[in-house]
Amino acid sequence: MERRLSMSNKESTLGNMVIALLVITFVASASLGGVYEITKEPIAAAKLAKKNSAISQVIPEFTNNPGDEEYKIPVDGDTLYFYPGRNGDQLIGTAIETFTGMGFTGKIKVMVGLLPDGTINDVAVLEHAETPGLGDKMERKKSDWSLQFQGKNPAEFKIAVTKDGGDIDAITASTISSRAFCDAVEKAYKAYMNNK
Repeated sequence: MERRLSMSNKESTLGNMVIALLVITFVASASLGGVYEITKEPIAAAKLAKKNSAISQVIPEFTNNPGDEEYKIPVDGDTLYFYPGRNGDQLIGTAIETFTGMGFTGKIKVMVGLLPDGTINDVAVLEHAETPGLGDKMERKKSDWSLQFQGKNPAEFKIAVTKDGGDIDAITASTISSRAFCDAVEKAYKAYMNNK
């Protein structure tokens, strides 16, 4: 009798634990799904605002909405996004959302503003996960390193770090991040010139 009672307690306990785990899992997944739905739109809005700010930063003042004229080109298994800025009917610059997978910690996204002749007007970092205090110096708020791209035309100015025979001084102790940034800018320039 005792043996039968203890055996049924074990089975009952195992069944109760399985049910409890299923209930906890369901509640946790429902909570995560709810939080995702609540935060999805604000996160998308913040990304769009950052992108629009970067477009305004990298090309001269425009009168159109470059997002309305967006076009894309597949490159290296991903996509470059082009945002033409116009003053009336005249193209004054194109902002290009570019990328590289060569960063020290992975993918880097950059907005590059090119004038119609291919000259770099300005650059802005959109996303990265580079090392704080080192690779993150590519951001304008951390250092003025990216200013050396302004006004340069890659047809006459080699977009590569000096260690690789280029004209760009690398971020101190962050050659990998610097090379990656150059790769993203060069990718945007080549795609723009090949698809004008």
